Amino acid sequence: MIKVENLTKSYGNFQALKGVSFSVQKGEILGFLGPNGAGKTTTMRILTCFFPATSGKATVAGFDVFAEPHEVRKKIGYLPENVPLYLDMPVPDYLSFVAGLKGVKRREVKKQVETIMEECVLTHMSHKLVGELSKGYRQRVGIAQALLNDPEVLILDEPTIGLDPKQIIEIRKLIKGLAGRRTVILSTHILPEVSMTCQRVIIINEGRIIASDTPQNLTSKIQGENRLLVKVDGPSSEIIKNLEGIKGVRKISRKEGGNGISQYVVDSEKGVDVRREIPAVIVSKGWGLLELKPLEMSLEDIFVKLVTKE
Repeated sequence: MIKVENLTKSYGNFQALKGVSFSVQKGEILGFLGPNGAGKTTTMRILTCFFPATSGKATVAGFDVFAEPHEVRKKIGYLPENVPLYLDMPVPDYLSFVAGLKGVKRREVKKQVETIMEECVLTHMSHKLVGELSKGYRQRVGIAQALLNDPEVLILDEPTIGLDPKQIIEIRKLIKGLAGRRTVILSTHILPEVSMTCQRVIIINEGRIIASDTPQNLTSKIQGENRLLVKVDGPSSEIIKNLEGIKGVRKISRKEGGNGISQYVVDSEKGVDVRREIPAVIVSKGWGLLELKPLEMSLEDIFVKLVTKE
């Protein structure tokens, strides 16, 4: 659906993109991550035909973004970080206006606007001006305008920025509902949102792609070891000493828990499963095993590790 090959973009002597290549499959929701200045917005602007690359190739739905920009624009819906809304227009009127700009046939505008408003849960806001809406509903209007031309590809830049937790959940649910029907590229700084919404993640830094995989596979590759959280009721120094004696255990880190119960993060060598040995040791000493569960790196941990090389 989307294919990017060796894209470069230079602004004078500054090279914003340095040979970026990736692909996105039809119906996939892709998280596009990177620190400020990494090249995310530049890449999205090239894909939406806002400006050309210095070199390289990019196609959307089979159309070349440089040679066939008008065809590409027909296939794409775009939600910029700052949504260009006309605050003094009623919601249906604004969406009808945008539908006309996007080339929706006049006889189909009313039906298309009604369909998209229902899809974005905006129907009950039909009587309101855009300027009377909350931040969350304005974001819904922004997503609705991006969907008016029934695009195969949807590019969303920070769709939940500035929203409260309830609004974030609602927008996240809306985006997840698009999976399968449309290909979605989601750029955001809210990393837990990517874990909950996206099927695959691309991380870009200093103009280069540094990771591309599912969050689960990235965790497996980067963590490099098994990690367990153990809660034990017993003497801390003895617990650490005995757990460190288990074959394959690399490191024990103690964290204070509530009610005098200590927590321990147990790192073991990759491929070594110590989940049987830990309970056996604890029970043999007469201590109380209160919890034993695997711990995985969060997407935020992975992002920081890759970007800062820590």
